[in-house]
Amino acid sequence: MAADIRFLAAAIAAEINARPEQAAAAIGLIDEGATVPFIARYRKEVTGGLDDTQLRNLSERLVYLRELEARRSSIVDSIQGQGRMTDELAARIRKATTKAELEDLYLPYKPKRRTRAEIARERGLGPLAEAIWADRAADPAKLAQAYVTGDVTDIKTALDGARDIVAETISENADLLGKLRQHMRNGAVLKAKVVDGKQEAGAKFSDYFDHSERWAKVAGHRALAMLRGWNEEFLTLNIEVDQDDPSPIKPAQRIIAAAFEIRDRGAADRWLMEAAGWTWRVKLSVSLSLDLMRELRERAEEEAIHVFARNLKDLLLAAPAGSRTTMGLDPGIRTGVKVAVVDGTGKLLETSTVYPFQPRNDIHGSQTELASLVRKHNVELIAIGNGTGSRETEKLVADMLANLPGQKPTKVIVSEAGASVYSASEAAAQEFPGLDVSLRGAVSIARRLQDPLAELVKIEPKSIGVGQYQHDVDQNKLSRSLDAVVEDAVNAVGVDLNMASAPLLARVSGLSRSIAEAIVTHRDQNGPFQSRKELLKVARLGNRTFEQAAGFLRIPNGKEPLDASAVHPEAYGIAKKIVAACGRDLRSLMGDSAALKALDPRQFIDEHFGLPTVKDIISELEKPGRDPRPSFKTATFAEGIDEISDLKPGMMLEGTVTNVAAFGAFVDIGVHQDGLVHVSQLADRFIKDSHEVVKAGDVVKVRVVEVDVKRKRIALTMRKDGGEAAPVSRTADRGKPVNPKFANTDKSSSQGAFGAAFAEALKKK
Repeated sequence: MAADIRFLAAAIAAEINARPEQAAAAIGLIDEGATVPFIARYRKEVTGGLDDTQLRNLSERLVYLRELEARRSSIVDSIQGQGRMTDELAARIRKATTKAELEDLYLPYKPKRRTRAEIARERGLGPLAEAIWADRAADPAKLAQAYVTGDVTDIKTALDGARDIVAETISENADLLGKLRQHMRNGAVLKAKVVDGKQEAGAKFSDYFDHSERWAKVAGHRALAMLRGWNEEFLTLNIEVDQDDPSPIKPAQRIIAAAFEIRDRGAADRWLMEAAGWTWRVKLSVSLSLDLMRELRERAEEEAIHVFARNLKDLLLAAPAGSRTTMGLDPGIRTGVKVAVVDGTGKLLETSTVYPFQPRNDIHGSQTELASLVRKHNVELIAIGNGTGSRETEKLVADMLANLPGQKPTKVIVSEAGASVYSASEAAAQEFPGLDVSLRGAVSIARRLQDPLAELVKIEPKSIGVGQYQHDVDQNKLSRSLDAVVEDAVNAVGVDLNMASAPLLARVSGLSRSIAEAIVTHRDQNGPFQSRKELLKVARLGNRTFEQAAGFLRIPNGKEPLDASAVHPEAYGIAKKIVAACGRDLRSLMGDSAALKALDPRQFIDEHFGLPTVKDIISELEKPGRDPRPSFKTATFAEGIDEISDLKPGMMLEGTVTNVAAFGAFVDIGVHQDGLVHVSQLADRFIKDSHEVVKAGDVVKVRVVEVDVKRKRIALTMRKDGGEAAPVSRTADRGKPVNPKFANTDKSSSQGAFGAAFAEALKKK
């Protein structure tokens, strides 16, 4: 096991910009069950200070490399079982660093169906192929005459069989496959064309109706768009190489010839050159094109998953409105607007349903009911879901507030992505067993304004619409990545042990769903926790779990002041030494930055805790339990701009960034259709990555550049060098990506021979 860790550490260290011993220490901790947040925060001395990003990359690569090792072992066992393993082959298998290299080496030994080459050998044509390889000056036709017998009816049949054997020999050469694959990576072109007759139905893919670009340069979002168009049978896709080379013998064929020393020394060499060309056209170009298409998909998926993860992190760490009584409104036209009022802790106070729209049109009654609830519960915030009817509901609320005397609540448009998923979930049913599903959605909308993180963790991350092509990517990888983001976000903020729901607690380092539920049960039965140590009284929560979780759980106003901070209980001794050195009471010292900055951290180092931990403790004492999230603010939408048809080029608007992709940022400007700020329009300077400028949840000012009502596309700019624009008034916040490119699809199909082969390969994947 130690040797395994050393090997993996050496392989991963360079990739994460770390030393092998740092990677080995981190792998050891992960194998012992430690989480990434725990290692990053509380084991800096052990890992030499690896941060959470390095540790996440290490964790992901560890999964890949262990899968690689498992496959390597399986291949070795298979070849040894056939009695065909050699020292040279074993050495090459040991040195392979990718799954593709391993599979190339295994290809000649991989059990397969009866091939044409095997049939040719059964007919006795193996020696003919060997003779052609051996004597390059000989005439293959004359050599073939001796093999015309039985099933081999003529010279052509004999030579065709020999060609099948030669083609298999060429196709199973691992070194050659590597060279050809690299040749294609360097020079291949991806071409997309519209399927005849589907121009109108596939209009959303019109950018790719006649598209061609270098395979190596295809951006992930374009790749996924083309693959979706291909799956939906609007586009055909092909990978071409050497198409612009005018020579009769293409570069790929020359690479094959060089690998087998095929030169123009006689008739056999010329025959072998033709066989090499045939092998390339019929076998290798197709199989390697499939490899490149899979690589393209994997590369695009990796980019898409990265974008989704980054956007999810921004959304989870969005500014909380805080512990204020909030009214949640889930807009509906015919079914009515669902209303829920929750107190500052998220506890449900009252629900209602109002019917201001058709068919009842009870505007006065609806406003009276809302005003009554506002006064009754001293509502401070009104959260309006951004689905269908949101702008109409917002106007209803605005008119109600205009007639409301005294201090008025603040209304905010809130993204309701995933609210319906939560409403119908088991967790919602347990929390509100007697409440209508639609009313649960209103509760969720109110709570996500108070604390987005605490509410969104109840929803499966994939159901929160901030990804690009999320249904087109590997779902296991996506889930693993998004779960990691949620875990990091929850533990970065910390969790109030006496307020958190079971779904939120389940995301804390070291806590499983069952232990989280046990904590809530213990809390309900015994009252609030007075100290972190009381966690050890919870059923099935042992010392190991306590070690992983305790530092991320907070108890404000508990018996031990340090329980409200991110200082781990194992380091309370050091913290108290620091307090003693200041000659102060702990509660009075916490937050006194000047006194703490005057200390020399090195004087508190001991055999268990080094300088990084001591510095972290001092920093935490300066700002105990600090929240890394930004302060709360809202955007305002333009009055009278409710539909895409209301937009005109030049308008200046305010909106909320709902999604950030490689090609730009989507901004909700209040017309039920997000506009796109292309990456080139995000700033007055060159931007390589959209995240350099914006993140999901940002409030931004944009100018309308172009409106395509038919295709539901809105082009926006944030550049300041675009000239003057017509100003318009503005009014609150919302966010939900609905661009056609973000529509979900799980459909797969095939087009032509290449398409069928690719579809089959994807099914096997």
